[in-house]
Amino acid sequence: MSTRTKVLLGVGGYLAIAIVLGILFGNQGKNEEFKPQNEFKLDPWISLKIGSLDLSVNRAVFYLLLASGLTIATMVWISRRMQQKPNRVQTAVEVAYDLTRKNITGGNLDQQMAVKWFPFLATLFFYIWFSNVIGFLPLPTNTENEIHIFGLTVPTFAIYAATANISIPLALTLVVWISYNVEGIRAKGFFPYFRSWLPPGLEDMNPVGKAAIFVIEVISHFVRLISLSVRLFANILAGHLLLLFMGGGLAVLLGLAALGALTFPMAFAFFVFELGLVATLQAFIFATLTAIYLGGATAETH
Repeated sequence: MSTRTKVLLGVGGYLAIAIVLGILFGNQGKNEEFKPQNEFKLDPWISLKIGSLDLSVNRAVFYLLLASGLTIATMVWISRRMQQKPNRVQTAVEVAYDLTRKNITGGNLDQQMAVKWFPFLATLFFYIWFSNVIGFLPLPTNTENEIHIFGLTVPTFAIYAATANISIPLALTLVVWISYNVEGIRAKGFFPYFRSWLPPGLEDMNPVGKAAIFVIEVISHFVRLISLSVRLFANILAGHLLLLFMGGGLAVLLGLAALGALTFPMAFAFFVFELGLVATLQAFIFATLTAIYLGGATAETH
């Protein structure tokens, strides 16, 4: 039996089981209580307002602090326990270190720039990676209610990533955008830097044509604010939505409890894919594009 036939039989059997379960258990109607968007609501845990400035601590703030603490703690812990024969944890960190030093930094920046910007790029990579990964840790809590542990009321954490909130990737992107433009101005001077936005080979072009191309370049630089931030935000958000719906949300919304038995294997597959690939890949892409922008801003020809 060919592989194609086996796959078709497997998919057909899967759909047949879904139909049988739907007929046997029926449908209880559309659910009006479960609202998936509540997963991303940021209710304040500790209200703190100074005038019109809201400094309340909520789920996103907690996860940001957690990612920052894990990034710092991991690097400090490893740096103080480096061994000639590394254990598994140290080996994994050394692999990640080489990834940031050689592939992300060394592959896109010259030696002088690499030495200068490696700490920033490595921190950016590890911080985003930790933010992504801890967002996929399944905590046994109910996202709709608080939980009580030894008489203490504890806010629900649930499967949530700070990077699934557009404000966090946008803030990181603004730091990157300002950094590479400032570095380009420092390396070339104010006016020469903006002149370098025009690609080479336009010496004989009329001023109107040059102005049009320069405007396009200006737009492209501002579009980076959208592309860099939305890429990270959209990928992490999409992963969480898939897990939310496949993990049982779809069965609840449709009022068909038996559907959960079929969607859960898909949820597990998405979970492995998101945790094993997407979380790391998005951190790598964000840090790599940052290095590319820094290298382009300081390159002799740009």
